[in-house]
Amino acid sequence: MTFSALLVFSLVMLAGIATPGPTVLLALSNASHFGLRRASFGMAGALAADLLLVTLVALGLGAVLAASETLFVALKWLGAAWLAYVGWRLLRASGQAAGPDPERVAPARRALFLRSFFIAMSNPKYYLFMTALLPQFVDRGQPVAAQYFALGLTVGALDVAVMTAYALIGIRSVALFRERGVRWMNRISGGMLLLLAGSVALYRRGTH
Repeated sequence: MTFSALLVFSLVMLAGIATPGPTVLLALSNASHFGLRRASFGMAGALAADLLLVTLVALGLGAVLAASETLFVALKWLGAAWLAYVGWRLLRASGQAAGPDPERVAPARRALFLRSFFIAMSNPKYYLFMTALLPQFVDRGQPVAAQYFALGLTVGALDVAVMTAYALIGIRSVALFRERGVRWMNRISGGMLLLLAGSVALYRRGTH
């Protein structure tokens, strides 16, 4: 894989990741409630999911999904249900805190990690996007494992950078708007997650 190919891949991935998705919205919400340090555990969960997905693509995930409609449908509905649940939880959040508060009881680090991990792994549209995109940038005439490793590092680095940027936006917004900012952050993030859940539930491979 040439440097120019890696650069093109990075630009394509950045365009996709920068569009607010489930893990980005969760990073924004976590940071606005608990601060950047706590939100980083959620980002680590999303990063772990990215690396796992790249590994699965390298091992032939695309062929498995193409061969099993039942598996695809099961993943689709499980993903839609999980996104809807997290979105509903955000909509129900009271927004009583005015921003990151060290005295406020925050979810355990493991809970933040796992929630983001499962959010990242719950979108079958992302699976299909990755299984279609990654192989196009792999030169079969060179060591394949090393190329997928480079692609995985690129995906992870871009995802963490974008999540951190959105997390800082969330913290800044709460600092400016205080309690109203937290409430609206919950409503926007929760509402967008519910919309994403609906789009996943209605997604059909035949129309892709």
